[in-house]
Amino acid sequence: MPYCVGLQSAANAFLSAGFATQFTLSVVIFLVVVLVTSSLQTNEADAPTSLPCYSLFTILPFFRRRYDFLNWGFHATGQSVFQFQLLRNTVVAVSGESARQAFFNAKGLDLTEGFKILSGAIPMVRGVTSNLETRRIAIIHKRLAAVQRNAPLNDLIPLILDDSRRIMETWGPSGKFDPFDSIYALLFQTTLRSLSCSEISDDPAIVGRLKTLYDKLDHGTTPATVLVPWLPTPAMIKKLWATKEIYQIVCGAIRAREQSGISRNDTLQMLLDSGDEKLVVVGFIMGLLIAGARATGTTASWMMTFLGGHPEWRAKAAAEVESLLLAANPDTKLSSSSSSESLSSQLSTIPLEVWESETPVLDAIIKETTRVAQPHTAMRRNLGPPVYIDGKMIPTGAYVVYPFSDVHLDPSIYPDPWAFNPGRAEVKHTPFAYVGWGGGKTLCLGTRLAKLELKLIAAMFVLGFRQLSVIDKDGNPTSPQPNWNDILLCRPPPEKTGYLSYERSDVPL
Repeated sequence: MPYCVGLQSAANAFLSAGFATQFTLSVVIFLVVVLVTSSLQTNEADAPTSLPCYSLFTILPFFRRRYDFLNWGFHATGQSVFQFQLLRNTVVAVSGESARQAFFNAKGLDLTEGFKILSGAIPMVRGVTSNLETRRIAIIHKRLAAVQRNAPLNDLIPLILDDSRRIMETWGPSGKFDPFDSIYALLFQTTLRSLSCSEISDDPAIVGRLKTLYDKLDHGTTPATVLVPWLPTPAMIKKLWATKEIYQIVCGAIRAREQSGISRNDTLQMLLDSGDEKLVVVGFIMGLLIAGARATGTTASWMMTFLGGHPEWRAKAAAEVESLLLAANPDTKLSSSSSSESLSSQLSTIPLEVWESETPVLDAIIKETTRVAQPHTAMRRNLGPPVYIDGKMIPTGAYVVYPFSDVHLDPSIYPDPWAFNPGRAEVKHTPFAYVGWGGGKTLCLGTRLAKLELKLIAAMFVLGFRQLSVIDKDGNPTSPQPNWNDILLCRPPPEKTGYLSYERSDVPL
């Protein structure tokens, strides 16, 4: 594995020291870096207005309460474009219709470079998931497109449904669960199934271990691990070892496949048959797994929450799926508890093209969920010449961020924006009024797979369960609101979390 020997030695020495020494050393080094680098500001006349506070105080709010912080920045400066410093990094935040169009259409604004510095939750292995050559990035994108061709997606449908059945059966005939635990875990499994291999996705112990390790990456992402990743903080060391273990699990699965000599119909086999070098194969699985599971898991968790709290839309979704089943299986009675066919096996007979083109209700539910409960801030880095947005110059090398809340929660575009209403009329008079899957030259490359996963799981959910409701920890009805300051799951704070109460329907899963 391409780990630096010196870094491992330093890490071992650091871990062997007491916690007090670790903490003190980390804080001292971090503060020195901040004080030396955070005062750099641009003073050009056409530069964006800077925030009215010392740049040291922008670091924690940007990472811990980003939604509130960016809203405050636009209010405090009175501008649609403002800038601030994250150590040596100049970050420009933009808002408004004209800025949004410029942001999504600008050729020099690069997504990969933007997330590399400002996100930090992707497992970073040099040459595998970071510091990739342009050629390797292009290959990974090409392979992701191959996974989403008609034949592979058709083959995935029964596998995703069977994974869903197996996990939903563990919930029991009735009870309650936290969707941000149970639904998220389900999407992690189906994403593993779709983007890795049977050696991993067929083993619940490995799946559980990988989820724990990726959770460590998420929760171990701090301002220090993002801005000064070379600083040996306890969080950085934990992320290093979690990344190393993920790498070893993926490499172990590849090795097992190669040694078995057995060809299987999954993504790993496609990557190996394509003759890709090992770095590309490992990078594909490690990087795309967390990117896909996190975003799709957030959407799924909120979609089930909304369906639990909106029986009218749950009924519409159920009716839509039942009509698809009737068309595919005219002689089968879904309501019969004595049916020899399970719900998952019946749903697997519906062709891919039907799931994609004949589900307007599910499409509307997914779109509304990503509008109101997907806490994205698009991040780019200007790799081209200076570009102007709303008359303000974005210099080469600067980072540019656009919060999706600027348009998705704008009451002038979406009346009562926090309300879940899939029946909203499509907004046609405003450019880029919906950017749930990206916009302009940068669209989510895994959209097709993500939408299929969401539709299949929703179908199992609305037909396999009844008496659904959303309750608080004391069992009282509640309507949790997405928390856009939680940049991973949009999850409400613990005291406002909603649980899904359910009973299994008569239809066997």
